[in-house]
Order: sequence, then structure tokens, then C-alpha cells
Amino acid sequence: MTPLLRVQNFTVSSDGFGAGDGQSLERPFGHADPGELLAWAFPTASWPGRTDHAGSRGLDDYFTRDFTHNIGAEIMGRNKFSPHRGPWPDLEWRGWWGDEPPFHTPVFVLTHHHRPSFTLGDTTFHFVGGEPAAILERARQAANGKDIRLGGGASVIREFLDADLVDTLHIAVSPVTLGSGTRLWESPDELRDRFHLDVVPSPSGVTHHLFWRR
Repeated sequence: MTPLLRVQNFTVSSDGFGAGDGQSLERPFGHADPGELLAWAFPTASWPGRTDHAGSRGLDDYFTRDFTHNIGAEIMGRNKFSPHRGPWPDLEWRGWWGDEPPFHTPVFVLTHHHRPSFTLGDTTFHFVGGEPAAILERARQAANGKDIRLGGGASVIREFLDADLVDTLHIAVSPVTLGSGTRLWESPDELRDRFHLDVVPSPSGVTHHLFWRR
């Protein structure tokens, strides 16, 4: 079976934005408050990086627990990795995640500007450009038969959707309105021509949208 390209646990606002305007070092999600946007995921027992044994169980935890299941590589946009724009000012920035990133796989960061690969813990970051199909092929070779996670942001997900490369999506719609930012969709109905859709509300207030190819 061909490994799948999967979007997992990607959260958008009720008006379809994955992040707000004005990303910076201090505001990775721009004017969006990640504590509000990701309020469904942070409290779960399986949230990556949790060091205690607390946290909620149930539907939301089921999705956070599935984050690493059968994933052999990740593709992400540069803005998920870094607040910087244009040529890299230096090589000191190594991501938002500290010395132990939560990916534990090769990660392919989309960028037009060359930067050498580096490794933190058991995660190696590669900086790549080119067409989505070529990038996906590189990720498949690195994934050793496992699936590839398309980590976002929203513009990267749209790029791979437009290239008809995405196999499944889990999009969590948060009851937060942003008004502007990086948009994934006007409505989830935009994807119904290519995907089946199940919608599952959670007691936390988020609504999980599950898409798989027709």
C-alpha cells in the first residue's frame, strides 16, 4: 500500500483561519491566541511534550494520541518552523520546540532559501524547495514505508490539496473567530467534491472534521 499523506490535528478558527496576522517571535500564531485556538488539545493527556501524568481523556485525547501513529516523516511550511522571512539571517534559529522537537522523524521544511540540514534529538530538519509532488516523493523515501504528516500551515495544506496529493485530513474547528490571517477554507464544503466527510462535535466545544478520499 502506498503511504498516505495525512493532515492531523490541524486547528482552524470558526471562520477558517489556521493562524492570525503578524507572526513574530513573541506571537507564533500572529494575533491569534494559541491558548484559545488550541484549547481542545493542550489539556489532553497525550499532548506532545507533556511531562506529568495528568490531562484529560476522551475524544480530544484520542486525536492527540494519534499524532505519531505510523508517521515516518513530516512536511511543514517555513512559517511553522520560523518567524523569519527572506534569506536566513543566520543559523542560530532551530525551531520553536527546544532541543527535543515532538516529531521524531525527518522533517521537510518548505523554503526558497538554502539552509543546511541539522538534527535535534531524533528529529532531522531538511530545508527544501520545488513542486509539491517532488517534495512528497522525498518525504516518502525518508519515511521508510510509513505515512507522511502534512503539518501546515494553512497555505501549505492548500498547496498540496490543490495538487491533489492529500489523502486524509483531520481538521479541528475551534469556536474562535479570527477575522483575518492565513485561511484554510471559507467552508469545509469546499472539499466535498474530492473527499468524504464526517463531522464529530466534542464536549470541549471544538468540532472534528474527518476527510478521506472518495
